[in-house]
Amino acid sequence: MPIVSHKRRVLLMAPQPFYEDRGTPIALRHVLRALVELGHEVDVLTFPVGRSLELPGVRYFRAPNPLRFRSIPVGFSLRKVFLDLFLWWMLRDCLKRNRYLCVQAVEEAGFAAVAACRGRGVPVVYDMQSSLPEQLAPHPVFGTTPFQALGRRLESWLLRSADFVVCSAGLGDRIRAAAPGVAFREWRFPSELPPVSREQVAALRAELGVPDGAPVVVYSGTFEAYQGLPLLIEAVPRIAREVPEVVFVLVGAARTHELDAARRALPADLQPRVRLLPRQERSAVPRYLELADVLVSPRTQGANLPLKVFDYMAAGKPIVATDIPAHRAVLDTSRALLVEAGAEPLADGIAALLHDRARGRELAEAAREFVQGENAWGRFVESVREIFEDVAARAEARGD
Repeated sequence: MPIVSHKRRVLLMAPQPFYEDRGTPIALRHVLRALVELGHEVDVLTFPVGRSLELPGVRYFRAPNPLRFRSIPVGFSLRKVFLDLFLWWMLRDCLKRNRYLCVQAVEEAGFAAVAACRGRGVPVVYDMQSSLPEQLAPHPVFGTTPFQALGRRLESWLLRSADFVVCSAGLGDRIRAAAPGVAFREWRFPSELPPVSREQVAALRAELGVPDGAPVVVYSGTFEAYQGLPLLIEAVPRIAREVPEVVFVLVGAARTHELDAARRALPADLQPRVRLLPRQERSAVPRYLELADVLVSPRTQGANLPLKVFDYMAAGKPIVATDIPAHRAVLDTSRALLVEAGAEPLADGIAALLHDRARGRELAEAAREFVQGENAWGRFVESVREIFEDVAARAEARGD
């Protein structure tokens, strides 16, 4: 694979806490590592919350934090809007002081990047990790029909105004519908799970108080409603009737009240069967995946594929997922058990794989083979190289 032999600086504009172990920052960490491997220098313009990854040639420019925020919730929030304003102001200063190959702007930062880069000859790569109108749909104001219509028009404008679009797997159809003819590519993120020993799994089982031999159903991810966790909790009694010894491990809550809400939703007699855990360091996640007899992705909303699915596939454990377009971006009936988005179908699917271990092994092996081939680190780096070479060629053709 050819590597860029001379330094070219990229500005990565990330309106998230970077770095934190959650969806979009994990995805951006892959991109950042690939850019460094390809010989690029990178300026990261991001929120004041998060830790800086020590990578050669990477500089961090963080927004001020006058209100001393210590955390930024997933999705829309007033504190996110407040910090976005600082990022947008800082962007112009970065563009004045540096010459960039391009600006890669994530989610809502795309609007500022397109506006600021016009007339400067700096191409914009819009990184569409999720659809902004879709993300705002649950909001009591921004989810109303007039605001959703406005959001779709703005999203279409942004897609057409950027020089290139990269998006989460599953969003391709939305881009084609909103902005036909736009050049885009779907991310296929790698999963690099370190090996987990039997001793580590046994220690985790003991730590969680899971009896030896008890089958374990694991959900890993945020506790946001769109991820479908309420469906899984509703399915618990039905699964427990079918598989009396089953234990559930649900890991990833960002806040205490999410754990409390999940606990209240469980029948009192089944609460001892369920382990509800806060978000873990990414380095700990492989242990939880290895503990599982079945991994579950009950997502009900959103066209973008949950990033955890790549880890699920790499773990080599049977997957039960709701049959929605987002999951279909990489999963099919040969790699996962896909079920209707309802508590009963979800329960029946999980119970079926707990009973039929041979079928589960077939699905798990097919998923792991797929992700190891299609989502290998080398292929990902090559895709990043192709994207940025395409952007550079388009800029050169325009005479920028």
